[in-house]
Amino acid sequence: MPFRYRLDKVLNYRMNKRDEQLEVVKLAQMEVLKIENEIEKNNQTISKTSEDMRHAQHIMLEAYDNFLQHLYKVGEELEQKKQEALQKLEEEKLKLVELEKAVKVLEKHKEKKLEEYKEEEKQKEMKMLNEIGSQRHFTNTKNKHEEELEELKQMGIDIDEY
Repeated sequence: MPFRYRLDKVLNYRMNKRDEQLEVVKLAQMEVLKIENEIEKNNQTISKTSEDMRHAQHIMLEAYDNFLQHLYKVGEELEQKKQEALQKLEEEKLKLVELEKAVKVLEKHKEKKLEEYKEEEKQKEMKMLNEIGSQRHFTNTKNKHEEELEELKQMGIDIDEY
């Protein structure tokens, strides 16, 4: 009978949950990268606006200043958003680690049960081989005994007399 792990469905379920969580972690990482890109774009816009402000006419300085204040505020909001995304990423990673542990526990258990199964099969095979060997020995002994009796009969010795 082939090996069948009785908790295979549970193991598969846990593996599916782990894979789903891995996708959630990837999405959280992508969100962090997206926010970092937005921050980088905002910083580039700030740099360009600051550079343009140096060459602007003095009547435009207030507009540039207001725009820069707006960009700084956007930058702060993006940094806050990034921190929240990083926190969410860490939470999702912790969930993934827990799910990974649950899978590994069952995989180890499955390996242990497989080894036990192999050992049981080996014991059954040895028992069967011992039985076959015993039967052959008994048959050989019986045949040898019958041959000896036959030889004695041919010599004229009747074993029933003894």
